[in-house]
This record gives sequence, C-alpha cells and structure tokens, in this order.
Amino acid sequence: MITLIDLFGVAVFAISGALVAGRKQMDLFGVIVLAIVTGIGGGTLRDLLLGSIPVFWVHDPVYILVAGGAAILTVVSAPFLSHRQNLLLVADAIGLAFFCVLGAAKALEAGTGPLIAMLMGVMTGVVGGLIRDLLAGEVPLVLRRDLYATAAVAGAGLFALLMTLGISPTIAVWVGMLTALALRLAAIRWHWGLPVFRI
Repeated sequence: MITLIDLFGVAVFAISGALVAGRKQMDLFGVIVLAIVTGIGGGTLRDLLLGSIPVFWVHDPVYILVAGGAAILTVVSAPFLSHRQNLLLVADAIGLAFFCVLGAAKALEAGTGPLIAMLMGVMTGVVGGLIRDLLAGEVPLVLRRDLYATAAVAGAGLFALLMTLGISPTIAVWVGMLTALALRLAAIRWHWGLPVFRI
C-alpha cells in the first residue's frame, strides 16, 4: 500500500510540475525536468536526512519513469483540459496529502519518534513543490497566505499520533491523508490562512 501511495504521489506532483512548466512555456525537456524534481524532491531530502542511502529513486528507478510518464501524459492531454490553474492546485493538494503521510510513515519505519516523523512528513510534502516554484520563478505555494504547510502538519501529525496510539496503519494513513487534503482544498476554496504578522 505504501509503495502504491508513493508512486501515485510522485505522479500527481509530477503533473503539477508539468502544468507549471507549461504555464511558463518551457520546452519538453524543461517540462520533464520540472515534473521529475517536483515528484521526487521532497522524498530525496527526507531520505538524505534519515540516512537512507541510496535514496529511493536511485534504488528503484521506476519513480523516475512514473514522473516522466506523467509529464508526457500531461503535455498530450493539456490542450483538452479546461481550468488548468484549478487542476494544478488540486493536483498539488493531492500530492501534498499523499506525501506528508508517506514521509511520516517512512520516518517511523526508520525508528524516529512521532515529532520527527511529522517534520519528515511535512518536508516530504512541501519541498518538491518548493523546488518547482523556485525553478519556475514563482513565489512558492508554501510561502503564500493560504494554508499549505499547515495542512501537511495536520495530516502528518495526526497520522503519527494515531500510529503511536496503536491504531490500524490503514486507518491512520487514510485519516492523515484526508485531513491534509480537506484542509488544503478548503484553504483553496475559502482562502483560509494563518494570521499575518505585521509590524
């Protein structure tokens, strides 16, 4: 189940990277590069910090193939898609929800406590999109006002808490993912955000 979630998260984040590349009018090589770094960026940093060497996509190159395939599929299907900006936000929200829980799960498997697992989950969820936006010359979603990293904190933290309490892993995974996804989609729809610090 974890592997399937991982691959699906890579594909969804890769789609969001390809959509940003298309909006910036990059060539096919640029689309594929942006899609791949979006799909694997957060997990790469997580594995390096956890000392999991080689990182997951070096150990299993199917992740690169999935990200590249998702990018090409996005290029082919983009002319038939309307409301691509909304699709980008939804794809990014789904990727965030999948990866924040997955990152926390991998950290727990590596023997960390629930706090570090939550932090690894947040990192897994936000870093790929952060790299994507920086390479595309945009203000990263994580730095905008709408709830983003906060949704990842809620999803990863709730998953880690439920696992610590001995709840079924399947239930913990779904509760964590749906919590993060619901918060992020609600933030997109109603522009929910944390209070802004002003001086």
